[in-house]
Amino acid sequence: MMDTLAPFLVLVQLAGALVRLPETAAVGSGGSRSCSFPAVYNFGDSNSDTGGASAALSEVTAPNGETFFGHPSGRSCDGRLIIDFIAETLKLPYLNPYLDSLGMNFRHGANFATGGSSIRPGGYSPFHLGIQIAQFLQFKARTTALYIQFQQKNQELINRLPRPREFSEALYTFDIGQNDLAYGFQHMTEKRVRASVPDILMQFSQAVHFVSDQQLYEEGARFFWIHNTGPLGCLPYSVIYDPSKPTNLDESGCVAPQNEMAREFNKQLKDTVLRLRKQLPAAVFTYVDVYSAKYALVSEAKHLGFVDPTSFCCGSFYGYHINCGKRKVVNGTLYGSPCNDPSRHVSWDGIHYTEAANRWIANRILNGSYYDPPVPIEGACRARK
Repeated sequence: MMDTLAPFLVLVQLAGALVRLPETAAVGSGGSRSCSFPAVYNFGDSNSDTGGASAALSEVTAPNGETFFGHPSGRSCDGRLIIDFIAETLKLPYLNPYLDSLGMNFRHGANFATGGSSIRPGGYSPFHLGIQIAQFLQFKARTTALYIQFQQKNQELINRLPRPREFSEALYTFDIGQNDLAYGFQHMTEKRVRASVPDILMQFSQAVHFVSDQQLYEEGARFFWIHNTGPLGCLPYSVIYDPSKPTNLDESGCVAPQNEMAREFNKQLKDTVLRLRKQLPAAVFTYVDVYSAKYALVSEAKHLGFVDPTSFCCGSFYGYHINCGKRKVVNGTLYGSPCNDPSRHVSWDGIHYTEAANRWIANRILNGSYYDPPVPIEGACRARK
């Protein structure tokens, strides 16, 4: 599965990120007041999947998770993802995956992301954005009913459920879209991939606000944190399998046509977010330029103490495709053994970033450096009564 090449962002290259505070927002001399989101609900692909695909489709095995958790954690990474650093910054627990039914606590949110997911149906995973939204709607209805039914009878259960009133106070994060492009490049011409972008983003828009289907906004969601899609052409997987290299590689060693398509996607995504903001003035949208943060890391990797960003730590794509966690001996050579120091790599397995890379990226986007206005995530809210 190539998500494997992905993240959707969900959205957005940022020419800037956009947060517009309603007139009722509490503002101090430094801008919007600090937020205290009670929960986070995340939608996305493997870039923000904390165990959904591992629970439902195929288990994520060691050495994934070795750096931070010390064991596989459902993440396609040696440690934490950007969504984990978001939770830490907001002083919330790491998000449990909705699809994992064993011992989960959803008091402070849930993660509907699954590896390989795209915005549109089809592609690498059955759990496209529409399915994730449907899962959320069912989750909200069922947990609300349980909360009302058991709030005076079973405190242990209640402590593991979200409070109904807090669905409208939670932060709704998106990191999906890259798989739509990656799957397109594998199965369509570049012209057809470009032509598909408006439909992809129309379906994203409908996930946020589509009254007849009672989507997120109609269900009370008001705070949206939207990542644009990353530089697909900078993933080692893309570079290795690009048939036209080296003529199509840019100065950073990335596949230029794939990155150009990601930028076009992000441009249209930004326009989509601007339209949603006009249509939904009661909502607050933050548009995050993850593309620029990731490209900056790749282009400056060696100066930042990382090895060549086109190399990766776990698995193999060189002649033999061996997924991270697997090993194979071919003609006396062992393929697939993980590297000794993931912290020096940008890429973990050729498709996903290492914890060290995710931390570097998170530090840039969470302090406001890659969205406009440049306020940290703690300011991505409006005043509450």
